[in-house]
Amino acid sequence: MSKKDESAHILVIRLSALGDVAMLAPVILGLVAKYPSLRLTVLTKRQFAPIFEGIPNVEVHTADVKKRHKGLMGLWRLYKELEKLKVTGVADLHNVLRSQVLKKYFLLSGIPFQQIDKGRKEKRALTKGKEDAFKPLKPTHQRYADVFSVLDFPIDLREVQLLKRQPLSDKLLNLVQQDSKKWVGIAPFAAHEGKMFSLSSMEKVISTLNDTNKYKIILFGGGEQEIIHLDRLAQEKTNIVNVAGKLSLSEELILISNLDVMVSMDSGNAHLAANYGIPVITLWGVTHPYAGFYPFDQPMENALLSDREQFPLIPTSVYGNKVPKGYEKVMESISVEEVIAKINALLVS
Repeated sequence: MSKKDESAHILVIRLSALGDVAMLAPVILGLVAKYPSLRLTVLTKRQFAPIFEGIPNVEVHTADVKKRHKGLMGLWRLYKELEKLKVTGVADLHNVLRSQVLKKYFLLSGIPFQQIDKGRKEKRALTKGKEDAFKPLKPTHQRYADVFSVLDFPIDLREVQLLKRQPLSDKLLNLVQQDSKKWVGIAPFAAHEGKMFSLSSMEKVISTLNDTNKYKIILFGGGEQEIIHLDRLAQEKTNIVNVAGKLSLSEELILISNLDVMVSMDSGNAHLAANYGIPVITLWGVTHPYAGFYPFDQPMENALLSDREQFPLIPTSVYGNKVPKGYEKVMESISVEEVIAKINALLVS
């Protein structure tokens, strides 16, 4: 190992949504395994810090972009905090206006600063509905890894060893009640309606699974309205537990690491489960795995896709926030029976 490797300290910037931050974990795991003396500091939001708990040589520096670190003065304040860390390089995996400002500050200090190529042009082409542009783009995990490669820390994502199953606390055992049933996590919500299986259809999936008496169904979500919906789904059903609003993210991650399968939309919970090597069934509406946001190391056959023959403009956007007229019920092209069959297939195999 070179002296550079022994003294290197990389600042990693990823401030956005849960899924984007969760996708960073496999890359971090690959880096610390290959370069055991490399130090990493992840700059992210406070609520996402638990994603990196327990990973050696990794610390989290939290950014308060709504208050303390808001605006140009706030970013200068943030830079002065980061300057004290004495990093030897910066991996900007966000590449937005906020990190562009930080880039100027770091370059004035002579610190190497490399930014992610988000492939914006290719993603725009993919969402224009032209068939010749409908092809798999570079996965986001690889885009992250490419930034570290430019900083002279290349990794092979095929060699990544994922996070291990975590022991359940008494609180979690009391909440879920350990038994011989297979544990099925279900996260039925997403940031945009264009990415969500209808709640009525998901309720049919949950009721069918419940009636088999073979599975423990654990519901994940957050926010007042989601908790109300999930409480209703779990009401008076013996095999269903709603953990939404009852656990910290650290506790949710421990629970996720003990699942037998996770059922999720194209959303953050899919990535959190994938980081532990849990089989993940993803349901895709107006988005598509080709955009590069597929959960890490998951077989493509675990993706249930909306019908592109019926809805040829899919993907209509990268994030699911654009739903063309006539595409409001795109998820109905995925049947309840398909979802149940996929769950049964994974849990029987």
